[in-house]
This record gives sequence, C-alpha cells and structure tokens, in this order.
Amino acid sequence: MQRGMLTAALVAALATVLAAITPVAAAEDDTLELQDAARHGLAANIRYTEHGIPHIKAANFAGLGYGYGFAAATDNICVLADTYLTVNAQRSRYLGPDAPANDAFGPASSSLASDLHFQQINDSGVIERNLAARPPIGPRAEARELVRGYVAGYNRYLRDTGVRNISDPACRGADWVRPIAEIDVYRHFYATSLLASQAGMIDAIVSAQPPAASSATASPAVPADAAERVRAALDNRDMGSNAIAIGAAGTVNRRGLMLGNPHFPWHGARRFWQSQLTVPGRLDVSGGSLLGMPMVQIGFNRDIAWSHTVSTMTTFGFYEVRLVPGAPTTYLVDGRPERMVGRRVAVQVRNANGSISTVERTLYSTRYGPVLSPLFGLPLAWTAASAYTLRDANEGNLRGLNTWFELGRARSTKEIVDVLSRTQGVPWVNTIATDQSGRALYADVQMVPHVTDELARACSTPLGAAIFPGTGLTVLDGSRVSCAWGSDQDAVLPGIFGPSRMPVLTRADYVENSNDSAWLTNPHQPITGYPRIMGDIATARGPRTRMGITAIEQQLARGRLSRQTMQDLLFADRSFVGEIAAADAAAMCAAFPGGKAPTSGGGTVDVGRACTALSNWDRTMTLRSRGGLLFDRFAQRLGPAVWRVPFDPADPIGTPNTLNTSLPAVQQALGDAIADLQRAGIAPDAPLGAHQYVVRNGRQIGIHGGHTAQGVLNMIIGRWDPARGNTEVQHGSSHMQVVSFTGGHCPDAVTLLSYSQSSDPTSAHHADQTREFSAGRWVRSRFCERDILASPELRVVRLR
Repeated sequence: MQRGMLTAALVAALATVLAAITPVAAAEDDTLELQDAARHGLAANIRYTEHGIPHIKAANFAGLGYGYGFAAATDNICVLADTYLTVNAQRSRYLGPDAPANDAFGPASSSLASDLHFQQINDSGVIERNLAARPPIGPRAEARELVRGYVAGYNRYLRDTGVRNISDPACRGADWVRPIAEIDVYRHFYATSLLASQAGMIDAIVSAQPPAASSATASPAVPADAAERVRAALDNRDMGSNAIAIGAAGTVNRRGLMLGNPHFPWHGARRFWQSQLTVPGRLDVSGGSLLGMPMVQIGFNRDIAWSHTVSTMTTFGFYEVRLVPGAPTTYLVDGRPERMVGRRVAVQVRNANGSISTVERTLYSTRYGPVLSPLFGLPLAWTAASAYTLRDANEGNLRGLNTWFELGRARSTKEIVDVLSRTQGVPWVNTIATDQSGRALYADVQMVPHVTDELARACSTPLGAAIFPGTGLTVLDGSRVSCAWGSDQDAVLPGIFGPSRMPVLTRADYVENSNDSAWLTNPHQPITGYPRIMGDIATARGPRTRMGITAIEQQLARGRLSRQTMQDLLFADRSFVGEIAAADAAAMCAAFPGGKAPTSGGGTVDVGRACTALSNWDRTMTLRSRGGLLFDRFAQRLGPAVWRVPFDPADPIGTPNTLNTSLPAVQQALGDAIADLQRAGIAPDAPLGAHQYVVRNGRQIGIHGGHTAQGVLNMIIGRWDPARGNTEVQHGSSHMQVVSFTGGHCPDAVTLLSYSQSSDPTSAHHADQTREFSAGRWVRSRFCERDILASPELRVVRLR
C-alpha cells in the first residue's frame, strides 16, 4: 500500500517537472519534441524565467491553453476557484447566503444577490446561444481550442496536487475547489464583459419586484443634482489606466515606443498575470491578461505593442416603460401591450445548521432587458405607472475572445484597427498602440449603444434630459418603437454604432489616454464630431491627462524619447495638482489665524509643521517624498470648483488653475488632512514610504505613487488606516510595460507586475516583483528564444 502510494507520487512529480534541462538541449529539441508529443495528446513546455514569468510553448492552441491553465492555477488556484464559484452561482451553497460577494464581478450586497444574478444569466442561455454562433459572434476555432486546453490544464493541476495539498491556505481543503468545464471559462469571460454595465447593478436587478396595488402612479420629481449623482456612481470604479504611444517623430530610434500602465485591483479576480504564449509559426505574444483569460490582453509581439485604458463611452442605457393600469408586469409599446418575462430563479443556500435549502425569486425583464429597482441615487422605482429597464450593449459579448487572439497576431497599427473593427469585441476600453514603423494609434472601437444626439433629444424622458448631456447615460421612452437604438451597416450587431463612427487617430508624434474621452488624445489634433454617448468634447480634462501630456511635451522639448526616458516618465511620480497648487496651499496654511486650520466638523486643528512640509515638498510621490502624504489626503478632498481660473477649451492643459484658498471648503480640506495625519501619529514631513506600504509575509514594503486626484501617472489608491496611514493598496499601477521596437525580431521591452505573479503567500513569487516595484526596478522582458534560454533562473516544466 505504502509502496503504491510512493510510486504514484513519484510518477505525478516526474510527469510535471523536468528538473534539469540544458539550454542547448531545449533549443535543439523543444519544437520538434513538442510536435511529436502533440500527436499523442495535450502537450506544452513552460519555461519559467526571472520572477516566475512563464513562457509557454506548444505545437497547437489546445496545448498552449493546457500550459496556461496549469501555470495559472499553480500561481493563483484560490482566486480562480473563487471566480468559478461565483459565475456558477454557487457561493450561497458553499459559503452561505449572507457571505460577502466576490466584488471583482460587481458590488453585490451578498452572496445570495450575486448568485441570483449569475443564475439568471446561466438560465437564460445567452452564453450558449453565442457559443453556437459562427465567428465573429461566436469564438473562432483557435480560441475554443485555447479554452479547451486551459480547462484540461487547470484540472490537471488540481488532479496532481489534490485540494487538501494546495499550498495557499485561502482554499486548502475547501469543498468549493473543484474541476471546471469549458462553460465555466466562458461564463467568467462574459462576466468580465459586463463589468462596466450590469455588473454594477446586481442589487438593482435582483431586488426589482412588482409594486403593491396601492403604489404611487405619479412620476417622482427629477433631483436637481441627478447628473452629479450619476457621475459619482460611474466614477466610483476601481479600474483606470494610462497609455502612451510615441511615434517615429518622437523617438530616438524613429520607431514605435509604448507605455502600458493599467490601474486595476491588487487583489482578487481582476489581477493581471504575465505570460508569453507561443505556437511556432502561428502565435508569439507576450504580456498580461486578467486571471483565467488564456490569451494576452495587454502586450506585444515582434511588430506591435498595445495597451488599453478604461473608456468613457457609456455601454448601456435605461428605458422607462409605461405600464397597463392594474397590470404591473405588462407594458405598452406603440399602444400595444407586452408582458414582461418573469423567470423563476432558484439557488441553493447553506443554512446556519449546515443543511441545504433552495431560495427562489422571480426576476423580470422586458424586450430591452432586466427591470431595475432604484440605483445611482436616481428615482427609478417600479410603480403602478411605469418601470425602468436596462439595455446592455455588451449582452452576449464573447467576441472579445476573437479580438484579443487576433491582436496577438497583428503586425501593424492598421491591422489592429482592422481587428477591432471586424470583431467589435472590446467591451469597455480604448486601445492605444504602436508598431515597428513608428505609427502611434488611438482607437476607441468597442461596444456602444447606437444613440445619436438626435435620438436622445427626441426620446429622452425628463430624467434622461437632465442627465444625458453631462454623463452620456440615456433614459429613453420605452413606449415608442421609434426610440429603439439604431444600427449601422458596418456594425457587427444591430443596436450598436459601427466602427466607422468611432474615434480613431493615428499620429507620428504621440497619442495619450488617461481615462478621459477621445477629445484630447493629442492636443495638436483634437478629435471631435462623435456623439455624446461616446464621451464629452471641449471639457476639463482630468489631472492625469494633464500630467501625461505635460510630461510628454516637456520631454519632446528636451529631445526624443527612449525606453529609459519612458520608464523615468512614469516613475518620476510627479503630482500635477501638487505642481499647480501646493505653494498656494502652503501659503494658505501659514496664514491661518493662530496656527489653527478649520475642519469640516466645525472645529480646528493645530497646523504644526504642516505648512513647512507643504512648502518644502518636492511635488512628487516617491518613497522619500516628505509632505506628499499630507497633500494626498488634501487633494482627495478637493472638488472640481476650487480654482480661481476656470477651464478654457483654448488652454485645456493649463486650465483650470490657481487654487481658491478663500473657499471654506478648501481651507477645511487642508484642516481635515492635517487631522488625518495627527490621528495616525504621522508627522506631516514623514517620508511617504514609511506610511504608504503593503505588508507581505511580515515584511513592510514601501509603495510609491499617488491618488488619481493628484494627477500622478503612477496611480496608487491606498487603503487608509486611521491609525497608521495607507497600509494596503486597493488598486493602481498593475501590469506595466514599456516596449521599444528596434527593427529586429526582438523588441527592447521591460515589464513589471506591481503585486507579483502569485496570490499564494507561500509562493516565491508572491511579493518578489512588489519589492522591485518599490525600488523602481523594472524586469527585463525575455521575448526571443535566445533570451529565454539565457535566463539564469530558467526552469522548465513539461506537461504531457
């Protein structure tokens, strides 16, 4: 018995790990050996280089997915298992209905709310219908093979390791860690496609119920601040990004140069994971992808590099439907009644005594989509007279699988535009790219409702008329067929704009985006003429956009950019708001009567050394910056109306400016910031790294960067502990890449994954890149075969 167990363990170990393979042997035999192995089943070689970055090579796409699934599960099994638990609507079954939801897929109030939402999606068959369609609606054959292999690789890891032997204590021995099927991967991808739309409305969808017979029939008044409420709700997302593409006119070697700097959560299922994916002669691409996505989503190949930034396009809209009197689940369209679809949704829940029961709820939808209960602070109540319903442009969107697969094979920025246009699978991001020839591309070709400004004017309800101009969110009259979303001939589906109507700009100097609209992608050629739903025009830009364009223009005035200058540009950690407002804030501080600053609570606080700290601050958020943390707490409290000189579209980078220190709100913001630091026992001139940090395995690691309110490109949103400062990172700089093309087959690239490859605290790669990020050291990218094989930490895992 013991001998059999030992033999099985040895076989499993030898099947997965090749302990010593020489670089020469790998170079000579790798490709041919993989081709031979693929004839007998799934096969992949995983060549690990520094920091546990896998370079996965296979003879076909199923084998490539196999290697990816195995390697991703090795690093992040608990996060991935929790993802599949969520999209399969099983959280209540294993964790209980009141357990916290997985917030990576939307801010649901409980696991029960999350399960009802995902069970409704799964019951609807929307994923299966789109899987059954031909490309570009359904996945192309290579994408299906990647998913098939990924599932086999993930399950192989579980089979070889055993749930009880998982090293990560977060899920070791958990009964919810189980093998997966292909549908689970597609459900995960679909949930990601919905992040900028219905994922943010889970509670409003699952709690919408018909009104009582005695409910109100009059429409509630439109709040005066309705647009501000919507802006606050839509801006409160934990995703952002910067991307800069420099063309031939701006680079030292007159070829393309790319900075990708997404700002995503440091924890959970929206972490990035790095890899290189190679099928010789068919695909060779390196970069990062969200966990569980077996393809590169931000990266580069030998000819192109691309990144994404979260777009301002509104990917959904609301309809108000008028109800038949006395029949709250029947609505009118052009005077004809239509019944809502009531779908009975059932989920299993674990009770306090360990028993399992079923919770059922009927959820309702119209021809447009699910019925809603109030959200965004808007009066969207389902009354006896009307109901509000969601229409989502990303409904059924699995096309992104095709988009990202084809981006990995593109050879020029022109091909990138072609891929984006043919597939229209990008769900909620801009694309910024460059290529060997030195073209810099911005393209916001994605999913957006076909609502022209004319349609919005003709069909908006009073609520819609109040919020659409300032937010791009529509509330249309659902009782008229003429108010349906329009269509374009070049669109992949009815109801959305075609790619020819969307903002695209190619330049020889540069393009830049930091989550503002397309308008000021390059200040020398503003983009105009697109409908409001795609973003605003000639409005104030955010401080990161102003910082990015300022830094690029200043560098171009000094000389052309190189890979190193681009790295330095990001990690200079300059605070744009600090540069234009810190001196005024310091002067205001010094002028407070009796050295006491007012606070929003009505009291005062001693300024102490705060005024001197602000005056001496170097206007950066580096680890050694003294005064930066104080200004960070101050800047977060500043609203848009704090400037003496207002925004001027003729000077969009220079305005607004000049802090209005006479405003009580500005004075109180500084007082509150000083009080924050005093309560935490932090000196106002303490170095940033001492009080903005993360702790990994008992070791404190200082984190440089600053809040988006400051306009720091290296954005870091800390988790403020009132007793100690920023002691964890919520989201911010994540998978970073700087790629310079050289004219050869091997791009000159560096990368950095701020939170490291593995979420498993026992892994050697749980915090190694976090320490590099803290020190400002980038990781050399090993793209070409000779560079991979030359890695001093090369370790090869063969999967057969």
